[in-house]
Amino acid sequence: MPGNSFGQLLRLTSWGESHGVGLGVVIDGCPAGIELSEEDFAADLARRRPGQSRVTSQRKEEDRAELLSGVFEGRTTGMPIALLVRNTDVDSSKYDAIRHLFRPGHADYTYQAKYGVRDHRGGGRSSARETVARVIGGVIAKKIIARRGMRVLGYTVQIGDIAAKTFDESQIERNLVRCADALAAEQMEQLILACRKERDSVGGIVEVRVRGMPAGLGEPVFHKLDADLAAALMSIGSVRGVEFGAGFAVAGMRGSQCNDAMRSEGGRVTMLTNHAGGVVGGISNGADLVVRIAIKPTSSIAQPQQTVDDQGVDSTIVVEGRHDPAICPRIVPVAEAMVALVLADHLLRQQGARVAYLDAVPRT
Repeated sequence: MPGNSFGQLLRLTSWGESHGVGLGVVIDGCPAGIELSEEDFAADLARRRPGQSRVTSQRKEEDRAELLSGVFEGRTTGMPIALLVRNTDVDSSKYDAIRHLFRPGHADYTYQAKYGVRDHRGGGRSSARETVARVIGGVIAKKIIARRGMRVLGYTVQIGDIAAKTFDESQIERNLVRCADALAAEQMEQLILACRKERDSVGGIVEVRVRGMPAGLGEPVFHKLDADLAAALMSIGSVRGVEFGAGFAVAGMRGSQCNDAMRSEGGRVTMLTNHAGGVVGGISNGADLVVRIAIKPTSSIAQPQQTVDDQGVDSTIVVEGRHDPAICPRIVPVAEAMVALVLADHLLRQQGARVAYLDAVPRT
């Protein structure tokens, strides 16, 4: 299956390049009757777009979603939903100078090795600008899962060696790095600006938490909920690692420490701890879903780096242009979107898990 589509019952197909006419997405499988308008996409696209602050790329894009199909009189029709975001601030001049050089850390060489041709302008299809489509799909997915009480919240927990020590949800959208610790956020901002001044970049960690999770989402073997979430999050270009709950710390625990003890509260099973991150046996247990992603430093840096050209000759490259010194702040809404898309897909799949789901026939 070509690698530009995602999901089973709720399916997202994206298209477009960083410096092309625009980027688009088709979402198929969305149930009919959900309220949807172009305005619904504005907030999350604004959180993802470049040029939003001094710690992000200075490319200026409006990122306005044009709704082309699948909605009638303000509600989804059950047909494919197509949207387009046009590129309005394209400057390929910096890339023309290095079109024959492979940028270290980027997909230039691997795309050339696979396809024998590549779009050198801003990375083409491999650019982080491709994530516009994911955010659009995530807006729709959030509407679907919200009907079952699920709420997705993403935030930065670490930039470089600076980690958040407190959590105040109200602070997340009040600082440039989307961190829930106001003091750590200030330190993170200064580190990012220092890296920009040094023509370098820095990585970090983003966490996504889902509240209101029902028990029972996920498949038993090959489409476990955490496996699908890991695949979805690893498909984001800068992500190099994924962990749930206690994550890699479980390697140093004993079973008596790691197991999440349970008790009954008002007839509902609850977990006393959440080392599993809300998923056991590939199926949600009703606790908050907690997943973290490790994000590498942005590959485009304006320092001399050793590379080769497309003829195999050793060379040196300096990548100029408008780039993020840290991608964490803008990846937060992208990570939220991928988590929401997986949950919405599994929620729709869940309808076929028991015969009881077939007993209630909707009125025409």
